[in-house]
Amino acid sequence: MRSKKHVANPREWSGPLVDGMERAPSRAMLHAVGFSQSDFKKPQIGIASTWSQVTPCNSHIDVLAREAAAGADEAGGKAVIFNTITISDGISMGTEGMKYSLVSREVIADSIETVAGCEGFDGLVTLGGCDKNMPGCVMAMLRLNRPSVFVYGGTILPGCIGKKQLDIVSVFEAVGQRAKGSISEAQLGEIERCAIPGPGSCGGMYTANTMACAIEAMGLSLPNSSAMAAVSSNKKMDAREAGKAVMGLARKGIRPRDILTRKALENAIVVITALGGSTNAVLHFLAIARAGGVKLEIDDIHKIGQRVPVLADLKPSGKYVMAELVRIGGLVPLMKRLLDRGLLHGDCMTVTGKTVAENLKFVGDYPKGQDVIRPFSNPIKKTGHLVILRGNLAPGGAVAKISGKEGERFAGRAKVFGSEEEAMKSILAGKIKKGDVVVIRYEGPRGGPGMREMLAPTSAIMGRGLGSEVALITDGRFSGGTHGFVVGHITPEAYEGGPLALVRNGDAIVIDARAREIRLEISAEEMRKRRKGWKKPNPRYTRGVLAKFVHLVSDASHGAVTDEGLRL
Repeated sequence: MRSKKHVANPREWSGPLVDGMERAPSRAMLHAVGFSQSDFKKPQIGIASTWSQVTPCNSHIDVLAREAAAGADEAGGKAVIFNTITISDGISMGTEGMKYSLVSREVIADSIETVAGCEGFDGLVTLGGCDKNMPGCVMAMLRLNRPSVFVYGGTILPGCIGKKQLDIVSVFEAVGQRAKGSISEAQLGEIERCAIPGPGSCGGMYTANTMACAIEAMGLSLPNSSAMAAVSSNKKMDAREAGKAVMGLARKGIRPRDILTRKALENAIVVITALGGSTNAVLHFLAIARAGGVKLEIDDIHKIGQRVPVLADLKPSGKYVMAELVRIGGLVPLMKRLLDRGLLHGDCMTVTGKTVAENLKFVGDYPKGQDVIRPFSNPIKKTGHLVILRGNLAPGGAVAKISGKEGERFAGRAKVFGSEEEAMKSILAGKIKKGDVVVIRYEGPRGGPGMREMLAPTSAIMGRGLGSEVALITDGRFSGGTHGFVVGHITPEAYEGGPLALVRNGDAIVIDARAREIRLEISAEEMRKRRKGWKKPNPRYTRGVLAKFVHLVSDASHGAVTDEGLRL
């Protein structure tokens, strides 16, 4: 753990805001929002809520925010609830609106930093539900470096038709099944109505649950915060305890950058590898590391993951939903197994004020007979599923999710599309055949802009029964719900003149996970010839937040963050 150079002062930031005769105007304003005279002597704890009716992932977080505030107040603080935004990946997926998804991570981080920095909060509880909320919250916590705890809104319960469990990916794949004619319009409608039964984040080991587990493994959430149902008494208690925990951190002088070390990030990589987590974790780990001032490169994620087996039989590649992991005990028994195996750093500090090893000391194992989490002797996959590829198509790196079910090598012929919509039309029309490599370009951080997730086309491919016969590559990214032979985050992106921009229909492409290579089978001379004829497209947006994002954003191999280049 990095040694602290600060002394505990629970009112370090609120004191200058409200103490003394000259701060009477500040106190006058705060009287109007419910402060009593005695409250001005208490540490002020900001409760950053991402509540919204925009998405079921966040529709209950107002309740959790009030619980967190009550916990902070009970522990001697003065809680102040404020809101930031959320968007819905599940609703906007496959549309122009999805270009705002990754942008929202930066907006969330910026807005939490802005409010907490302005208002002099001495600590923070941040609460997130949908995918980008979580890294956005954590990035703000690290930028501010004030005592903080993250609370996950919790997983949704599965929908069902009869005994078959459903989630949002079931609906996306049903669209492909309907296009193929293997289900009726009425069956599609029934799946649509039953898949999402209430509040909570998407139910598999998709990006939301991946990042919740990762943040807990980093030490920035309370134990098992990542593995609770959204609608449960345990989740309310988790939020209340988080409010209390922030006060404990403030009194001890423990801040997020004391917790988020290189070792803590390695713990997170180990945990999400064992869980078979989302490719988006790569992007968010790089962004979180940069916010925390920790050195982490894209290849480090591959190297660390390759010594860890995939143990969780969770969707999208497996058969269980997150609620089943909750039922058998959550994340902490898995972390205990990984610790006992020597795969976790037990000496990392956490928001409990204790180390990882201390938190896990009295944790029992999973019940006998469960098969959600496999033993080390019978893993889903012996090595990590997140593979960083390079080659003449991705000299700056690309991310593949190789679960072991889709094979480790694919060779085929390119079918090239300039946008997700173009590809989707072709897939649904039955124009993609066995042996095709679907190439979707100009969807990167700058070219999209916003690096859209390709859940709609990958799900349509799966729904048409082509999951093992077709590959898809893109400079965009993938939903945590994506499975199949897919490669994303291709860097440099096509918009910047990366080799992906030079691919033509019919070109041979080889993806080799063992060799960690993605290769366009043309000569260097042909590549140079094509590059001379390439022209950079005009920007799709010239005003507003998307235009600002294009101007500021780093490439995918550096986290697609908007403050990477801001160095004096």
